[in-house]
Amino acid sequence: MKTVAVINGSLRRESINRRFAESIGKLAADRLRFQFVEIGDLPLYNDDLWQPEPPESVQRLKREIEAADAVLFVTPEYNRSFTPAIKNAIDWGTRPYGKNSWATKPAAIIGTSPGALGASAAQNALKGLVTVCDMVLMGQPEIYFAYKPELFDAEGNITDESTKAFLGTWVDRFAKWIDRTSEPRVAAQADAA
Repeated sequence: MKTVAVINGSLRRESINRRFAESIGKLAADRLRFQFVEIGDLPLYNDDLWQPEPPESVQRLKREIEAADAVLFVTPEYNRSFTPAIKNAIDWGTRPYGKNSWATKPAAIIGTSPGALGASAAQNALKGLVTVCDMVLMGQPEIYFAYKPELFDAEGNITDESTKAFLGTWVDRFAKWIDRTSEPRVAAQADAA
């Protein structure tokens, strides 16, 4: 089973983006294992913090990203963009030079908001950064999800059949994307070693 490192850009305890990702993780549990990566304890990026040794939270982030088969970014929308927490995590993961933990990882971006646009501006803003950091981004299908609590039960299971079908199609495509793009990544890493 493939492991997906989930980077949730909302640090709130009651984050709807976290709940949304957890619901998708339950839907995908027969083929993908979602591992939520803590990013709230990362210091703001500062190159000086690499010496003599980077903080443990940074080392943990890099280990978890490198161990995963793929990455899923889950972003709310802050002022028509993705969150500073995501940018900070990406910056730490790309350093030090030559040790980019994100390199060639299959990746996807999703997000939700209470509004009708479902974090679309945030997701679109994040796409450019993800590809510049050498992740292999799945472009389609996109999920701009207007979060409605009545679509989920108390345990986070999706109860609405059309929502389950829509998100199930996304899970199918993401699992296939990981399979399709993982083999070249593993081969490239072996060649580089």
